[in-house]
Amino acid sequence: MVTTSVLVSCTDFPCWAARTGAAGPLVFTAGFVLQEMFRRDGYSPIADPISALEADASGWIQQVNFLVFAALLTTFAIGLHRGVAATRFGWAGPGLLGVAAVGLVLAAVFPLRADAAGNAYDPGNHVIAGVTFFSCSALALVVLSRRFAADPRWRSLASYVAVAGVVGLGCFVMLGRFAMPDGSALHDVAGLLQRCTLLLVTFPALVTIALRLRRLARRPTLRAS
Repeated sequence: MVTTSVLVSCTDFPCWAARTGAAGPLVFTAGFVLQEMFRRDGYSPIADPISALEADASGWIQQVNFLVFAALLTTFAIGLHRGVAATRFGWAGPGLLGVAAVGLVLAAVFPLRADAAGNAYDPGNHVIAGVTFFSCSALALVVLSRRFAADPRWRSLASYVAVAGVVGLGCFVMLGRFAMPDGSALHDVAGLLQRCTLLLVTFPALVTIALRLRRLARRPTLRAS
């Protein structure tokens, strides 16, 4: 007599990509938090952006942190594109996540440096990295929400992802206009506002999407016994 049992596997590319999507924000956050725990100079998580971790002798650690996150985010974007029903211009959302990953690479390639007084400054092009990552990650969520709305398996996430994207865009404008520039009204809390944008808006949305992708990618298979 032949019986069958149901196995749930997670070995295809979208499932592995989902794991990278969930791991990316978590690994990146752990990376910069651990660095901050061991900093003993004038670095302040409240005032200074995460990129200011690059501006000392151990700055290569944060550069690697940016590159690892970029690799994980790129893999996630490719897997997400395969895991959602195709629509016209459906590539745009995952494509914007890929561009956000390019922003992370630029953050590593063009790091902040320390001046004679030990203050972090941008020697050139790092600002492009920040603009690219924060704008494109937020836009990606807005665009992805439209694709999710067209797929019954993803529709329940569409509104949440859209709101997260819109809030992310608002945070991007706030950071760029009122926090990051020297002398701006919120400059003394720029680091805190940047971390709130990531940890309360962008990263939760990315992890939520990754978990949904993983669940959908787990396919039951039959095994004869």
